Amino acid sequence: MATNNSSPNTSSSTCPLFDDLPRETWRGINDLYMWEGFWYRLPHLVAAIAAQSSFKPRDDDIVLASSMKTGTTWLKALIPTIMNPSARLAGHEDDDNYDPLIKNHPNELIPSLEMQIFAEKSTYHLSAMPSPRLFRTHLPYKMLPVSLRSSGCKMVYITRNPKDAFVSLWHFINSARTSEQHPFPLAETFNKFCNGVHVCGPFHDHVLEYWKESLKRPDKILFMKYEEMKRDPSGEVKKLAAFLGRPFGEEEEEVDKVLWRCSLERMKSLEVNQNGVEPWVGIPKSAYFRVGVVGDWKNNLTLEMKERLDGITSSKLAGSGLDL
Repeated sequence: MATNNSSPNTSSSTCPLFDDLPRETWRGINDLYMWEGFWYRLPHLVAAIAAQSSFKPRDDDIVLASSMKTGTTWLKALIPTIMNPSARLAGHEDDDNYDPLIKNHPNELIPSLEMQIFAEKSTYHLSAMPSPRLFRTHLPYKMLPVSLRSSGCKMVYITRNPKDAFVSLWHFINSARTSEQHPFPLAETFNKFCNGVHVCGPFHDHVLEYWKESLKRPDKILFMKYEEMKRDPSGEVKKLAAFLGRPFGEEEEEVDKVLWRCSLERMKSLEVNQNGVEPWVGIPKSAYFRVGVVGDWKNNLTLEMKERLDGITSSKLAGSGLDL
């Protein structure tokens, strides 16, 4: 078992503390619990609390943070590739001696603090993981261990237009439905999203926490937008690599190789991403690679929905200097 794991004091089965928390139904099968203004699945909340007292960061750790469905999977492929000199320099051939993406779903290359590392049945041994260790999380900034926030490790935060984030999330949760089951109602799911009721929601509060911290400590947190990555992938990947301490040389070919390896088209084509279910969340592995476009919300949301969510976004982000 992992040495940094759930403590008895925060066990979901023994601690009555959680019984009194506000609760909402999510996906019709899970309950979400509100803790300090954000919504969590109970196992993730238990794990996050355990991490607060147990996580011992290293200054060269790298943490990828995001709300759900904001382009995280792309970065889960890009960051390990950038950090791997062999993957950057090897040719375009599919050689698993150089490219860990061939045999590993991106979730395996950057494990989640709350869904894997500190999960109740975790088998991770953090002290044995070689540096630099790569982690990811959907936790709000204030829910991260103080030890992590005060460490010298670097964090990368990715976000996107909330309309696209919602549509991607809706498709994602429906991917686990069988052919006999109907999709979760779009209008109902949208209403919950607008009210902040989704995993680690509210969306805008989550984004704002990391945005404000990135302004205070740009050396600590790199704040990225999915739309900017799509508009200028080469420039954004260079920025990411420089932030991680692995800058590219002057040859554009190296950047092109990394972008090719991590492209949606290639990731979809890899057998490891086509079959099976992601064991930690019960979602098909293929569901992590859908369309990857900007503006897909136009194919799903009504004008009324657009105006409602745009209004929330405008109100929430007013005065922050952030434009989504």
